Amino acid sequence: MPIKIAHVVRQYYPSIGGMEDVVQNIARYHLSQGGFAPKIITLNRLFRNSTETLAGKEMLDDIPIIRLPYYGSNRYPLCPQVLQQLNDVDMIHVHGIDFFFDYLAATKQMHRKPLVASTHGGFFHTRFMAGLKKMYFKTVTRASSLVYDRIVATSNNDGSIFSEIVDDEKLIVIENGVNVTKFWNMAATVPTRTLIYFGRWSQNKGLPESLELFASLSARQPGWKFLIAGREYDLQQKDLLELVTKLGIEQNVQIVPNPSEKEWAALVAQASYFLCLSRHEGFGIAPIEAMSAGLMPILSDIPPFRSLHENSGMGLLVDLAAVTDVVPAILEMHALNEMDFASNRNRLMRFATRYDWRRIANQYGGIYENVMRA
Repeated sequence: MPIKIAHVVRQYYPSIGGMEDVVQNIARYHLSQGGFAPKIITLNRLFRNSTETLAGKEMLDDIPIIRLPYYGSNRYPLCPQVLQQLNDVDMIHVHGIDFFFDYLAATKQMHRKPLVASTHGGFFHTRFMAGLKKMYFKTVTRASSLVYDRIVATSNNDGSIFSEIVDDEKLIVIENGVNVTKFWNMAATVPTRTLIYFGRWSQNKGLPESLELFASLSARQPGWKFLIAGREYDLQQKDLLELVTKLGIEQNVQIVPNPSEKEWAALVAQASYFLCLSRHEGFGIAPIEAMSAGLMPILSDIPPFRSLHENSGMGLLVDLAAVTDVVPAILEMHALNEMDFASNRNRLMRFATRYDWRRIANQYGGIYENVMRA
């Protein structure tokens, strides 16, 4: 009989983001390979840009989605009725460190299911209430972690952070897999002076800093273009347009909210570089998706991106305290890239394949089987 897994995650389809992508790919791969029967338990409203109540039940990729009402803040949404959805499962995989993480630990004696959790950056994506977060992490999160059978750190950086509160035998690092087929080989096939950012328009993604850097770049060398595509979140299209107008770069920036798959492909096909100046990432899926397309990454100098840069030997890192200082290095990189473009593009794509979901999902499957045997 297949192991029945409940993936519990605060936001899921139609929400789009890194955590949602991870859950979808684990569940989809395990269902296709057999041995596991996944279902998704999530909340019935999106946190941003929608007041719609989503359907309570839906099938996606032959995987059932259960959506539950919640109350309280989006930062810590309360949903105690999750317990009613666990009677028919063998184990629970919680994604993220939030109410579900704490509540399912506190109610372990009620649901009596093995517990696995993936960290996904914890709750340190922004500086909001940083001191309180650290105190909460070392008290409540530590206490909740004791109840879990395994804690999966989704990056080496998360592994370092969670090693402060989780015993070594319980903590394992599995860097996120990436759907490397999504944008595979889609980038421009000749060198262009076009950068692209794609992903959620969140405060922590550094879009204002990216526009500041681009304004300096285009002033230094005309002919550059910056494409910004993705889902409105903390930042709306009007917010970005205001920044673009303030910087005087209206003719060089294209902003595309919520693009279709066809629009995604058309945008990526124009670009040679991926620009992302995130202040914090648990892992950073988008840069690897970009590399799979053949895009050279220009990334903020934060631990997950630094690791990616060091392992690949490709692209540039940007000091967030002085983003415009990197402009000369970008111009130099572009000149060198034009001379060895095809080779660099192939190197980027080959590097991205090491994050293919088949390998990562198999590691998760091994964890599930070990926990069930314990």
